[in-house]
Amino acid sequence: MRGWGTLTAICLGTFMLLLDVTIVVVALPDMAGALHASLGDLQWVVDGYALALAALLLAVGAAADILGRRRVHVAGVMLFAVASLLCGLASGPELLVAARALQGIGGAAMFATTLPLLASAYEGRRRSAALGVWGAVSGGAAAAGPVLGGLITAGPGWRWIFFVNLPVSVLAVWLTLRAVPESRGPRGRGVDWAGTAAFAVFAGGATYAVVRAGEDGWTARAPLTSFAVAALALVVFVLVERRVAHPLLDLSLLRRPAFVGTMLGSFAFNGVAFGGIPYLSLWMQTLLGLSPVRAGLTLLPMTAVSMVVAVLVGRLLHGVPARLTVGGGLLLIAAGTLGQAVLDAGDDWTALVPGFVLVGVGTGFVAPTVAGAALAAVPAERAGMAGGAVNTVRQLGYALGVAVFGTVLTSRMTGPLPGDAAHTLAGGGAGALRGAFPEHTLRAAFASGLNGALVVAGLAGIVAGTLVLALTRTARPTPPTASGTVREEAVPARG
Repeated sequence: MRGWGTLTAICLGTFMLLLDVTIVVVALPDMAGALHASLGDLQWVVDGYALALAALLLAVGAAADILGRRRVHVAGVMLFAVASLLCGLASGPELLVAARALQGIGGAAMFATTLPLLASAYEGRRRSAALGVWGAVSGGAAAAGPVLGGLITAGPGWRWIFFVNLPVSVLAVWLTLRAVPESRGPRGRGVDWAGTAAFAVFAGGATYAVVRAGEDGWTARAPLTSFAVAALALVVFVLVERRVAHPLLDLSLLRRPAFVGTMLGSFAFNGVAFGGIPYLSLWMQTLLGLSPVRAGLTLLPMTAVSMVVAVLVGRLLHGVPARLTVGGGLLLIAAGTLGQAVLDAGDDWTALVPGFVLVGVGTGFVAPTVAGAALAAVPAERAGMAGGAVNTVRQLGYALGVAVFGTVLTSRMTGPLPGDAAHTLAGGGAGALRGAFPEHTLRAAFASGLNGALVVAGLAGIVAGTLVLALTRTARPTPPTASGTVREEAVPARG
């Protein structure tokens, strides 16, 4: 191999940025207490990061092709470190949300350049080996996030889930400058900043509308206005993409049913599988009394199973059509999510285990094959665009999933509880309500809200899985590597 320096530097950055997607989940109750954050604030702590990643991933990748991928990657790591410091020092929820969005911008610069840098540094079997290690690190980061978050939150405190990024960032920058060669994309390409801005307004406006609907109601002025702005931004995005020379997304790809099906599956995947986890964490810690460490450990049945299944899928199911692994995997995730919607006031976290295992199995089928399904549906020259689009809609789906499920959660709570109390309970404020409401009422209300959110997630997964099976009949699978990483990730193009 060219040397482990390049791979180590890239994997350090990847581990850090993917870790921060999930590490905050078990720290949300402590954040709420320390910063007096509302449910909406906590939603934006999660979504601000994911939305920035989704909005900028394709554009930053295109810019890196021009400016130099290593240069942009290092700038992203440095920005990520500064944002992490600001997250740890935040004195209020608004500052924390803003710093999380800044983290997402740095994360986009890192994520968009990771695979092209690896592809330019290694070739042939060496590239496959490097991508295998990278895939394992990526899966490990997602699995380790809740556990590490719980350990750090229970130890030095939630602010240190951000401070720990600082020494890792310094090491990643040093290694990148020392070991990673510079590379650029083909000459003559531009950056579609207008399309990027329109897409960012659409994604942010739609998410804001859903969050505000949970607070004010669907027919209130703020969510309706935000929905209108998001719809207008989407129209502008389509118009821009039809006219620019180098679009973020070639709209002609949407005439391909297989590509559309794969995008719908990618959009639903992260939201359905993981969008309810922040609320499960709040329930386990504020109603069941679990420590942050135990709350993080409860997710191991899902994360461990998903990693094992992903490896097995990568090694054993090379010839299986991606429509079956992605569509079937989404149906398994939907079944697992519905299997979690069985909670009542007397249940503890063990009632979730069968559903967690099913979600883990489904995730193991979808994660290593969904990008390959997108690649099989587009011409070879659009491979980088297709891969970037998959990552973009996955992050957007997660952000909207967190927003939608939070709104459903609170709406179901308003039966047994007044509106203000429901929002307080959903935001981790059970302790403040215990003098005014019986414990059984609080537990029953939260369980009812979770059941509603999980049912919506499960139904969305069924629809998405069915559409993938129906639309992607013509797509041929792109074989994954032994780690479950598809060959798309070796394409030296943006995304």
